[in-house]
Amino acid sequence: MPTHLPFGSWPSSISAHDVAAGTKPLGGACFYGDKLIVQEGRPAEGGRITLMEYGTDGTPGAELIQAPYNVRSRVHEYGGASWMLIEGSTPAIVFVNFSDQRVYSQAAGTHNPTALTPASGNGADPQLRFAEFTEGPEDSILAIMEDLRAEPVRHIVQIPLDGSAAEDLDKIRLLSAPARFVAAPRMNPAGTRLSWISWEHPNMPWDSTELHLADFAGEGELKDTVIAGGADISVMQPEWLDDDQLAFISDASGWWNPYLYQDSSARITRLVDRPAEFAGPLWQVGTGWYLAESARTMLCSYGTGTTRLARLHADTGGLEDFDLPFTRIRPFAVREGWLLAGTSSMTQGEEITLINLDTLEHHAVTRAIAQLPDPAMLPDVEEFECKNLAGQSVHALLYRPSQEGYAGMEGELPPFVTFVHGGPTSQASPTLSATVAYYTSRGIGVVDVNYGGSTGYGREYRNRLRGAWGVVDVADTVAVVNALVAQGIADPARIGIEGGSAGGWTVLCALTFADAFTAGISRYGVSDLVGLVQDTHDFESQYMFSLVGPYPEVAELYEKRAPINHVSKISCPVLLLQGDEDKVVPPAQSQVVADALAERGIDHAYILFEGEQHGFRKSENIIKALESSLAFYAQIFGFTTDVPAIELS
Repeated sequence: MPTHLPFGSWPSSISAHDVAAGTKPLGGACFYGDKLIVQEGRPAEGGRITLMEYGTDGTPGAELIQAPYNVRSRVHEYGGASWMLIEGSTPAIVFVNFSDQRVYSQAAGTHNPTALTPASGNGADPQLRFAEFTEGPEDSILAIMEDLRAEPVRHIVQIPLDGSAAEDLDKIRLLSAPARFVAAPRMNPAGTRLSWISWEHPNMPWDSTELHLADFAGEGELKDTVIAGGADISVMQPEWLDDDQLAFISDASGWWNPYLYQDSSARITRLVDRPAEFAGPLWQVGTGWYLAESARTMLCSYGTGTTRLARLHADTGGLEDFDLPFTRIRPFAVREGWLLAGTSSMTQGEEITLINLDTLEHHAVTRAIAQLPDPAMLPDVEEFECKNLAGQSVHALLYRPSQEGYAGMEGELPPFVTFVHGGPTSQASPTLSATVAYYTSRGIGVVDVNYGGSTGYGREYRNRLRGAWGVVDVADTVAVVNALVAQGIADPARIGIEGGSAGGWTVLCALTFADAFTAGISRYGVSDLVGLVQDTHDFESQYMFSLVGPYPEVAELYEKRAPINHVSKISCPVLLLQGDEDKVVPPAQSQVVADALAERGIDHAYILFEGEQHGFRKSENIIKALESSLAFYAQIFGFTTDVPAIELS
């Protein structure tokens, strides 16, 4: 017989320290001779990112990039693709260092990086930033260069590997015409043709991009032709299969599906026609969803709520699915029949995995969660779907309270926390989450909402948020909560909502314009749209044009939507968590909400984390944020817990 205790007060072996210290963010990976290189985060070192060497059996080796170096780019502020391995007679790792954004080269077997690009700016805010490297001709690499010295501009550039550009910016060759944003430089195997994508304000890369192609000349700017993309078409990840075949992903059909461009004939062929996504939003440059296995086959990740791995035959368009136990998969590299991939599952969480493509044998090289929780503490996930007031489908992931041996009190319904993902052009995906289990193992349910505007369900679903941010996301989230209550799954008097960044905006909007929630937590959330337009980084500076409308032409709509202008409508307690160095959503966005709540006498707490940017990377801050959140819910929802109490003003 289970032990009956009030929901929320079940004793749990999963602590906030376990969530923070036991979790390391994983990035890309590659083969390195008979070893592997894996990108890993270090929460205990202030979120520093490094590269580790592993054996193919998962045996850990040396740390390749040592402190104080931090392998992290700031291109488009979200970075991505901050390193690459150059193989050959003298292998080396090329990487971007976070503090100065300079590119460095470190020869294999050494720990003495040498600079390849010059210092820029005042040191605290470098004006030249680099990302997404690929090997170029004549002892060089190609990359994105972000130039913020005047009006922001980006180029595809060629950087010499001999170090001559470390003190002389003129040694860096500008290959592409200036564009507001560029990504995905790819050179064909012969080194004669270069492709890349670009987009201009007010578009985001999931709205409209253009695919460029140019002969690689010996000097000067390249003369390019746009071969795909354009208005309301998002092209992603060009990859050469051979010297004549350029694959790419386009959502021209309404779904991100694979296409093939034949250079010799200028013919474009759609390889797959199905309602599934073969790509996602390009928040970080260098993100990939497929790779070339040969000149005739590609290894693709595709799906909707979950993704699977398939071999795509370019000559027929046929898909050959692999039967693997993963909810998400992202291919990184393939060699001699083995695939190196980033994977997720409900039992193992995020991993770097080696997969034999013939036998489907697979094993983890390393995992994000160092010590897996006791299986008795883990919830199951249910794909939850309901209708909003407009009769449209809304998708969510449902995690009921779960711990072996425990149940709630007779007749008691559990409290629920509604997770709202950021972006807002992003997606909640099913995977083992220590944060979700931190709640559910204590008897608190979690529902993770993929409101209209989320990726993973086609362009039409994504476009539902156009001009309606703060309306559709709120209505869809409320629809999910109302469905949980109507089905007797959740206690209507104890419904929390939490989210970060754009998710924090939806939290504040929901607390302001809806009455479905009794507590809310905003992590570095947007509260003032005008402030966001006037005081955010370039990549997202006109994102609001599609989400709300052009500013200042529809200034009244910005005023009407922003929670800060309607704080008087908030009647439930609020917890605000914010990093003091956040340039995406500056601290002023949270401070104005805290001030307004104080003036109104609404119970709240505002915690400012020193040295944190957009998202918390330091283990001590991750612990404090999670424990503060649990203590907040305990105080509001009336259950006991084992973390320090939080003081509300």
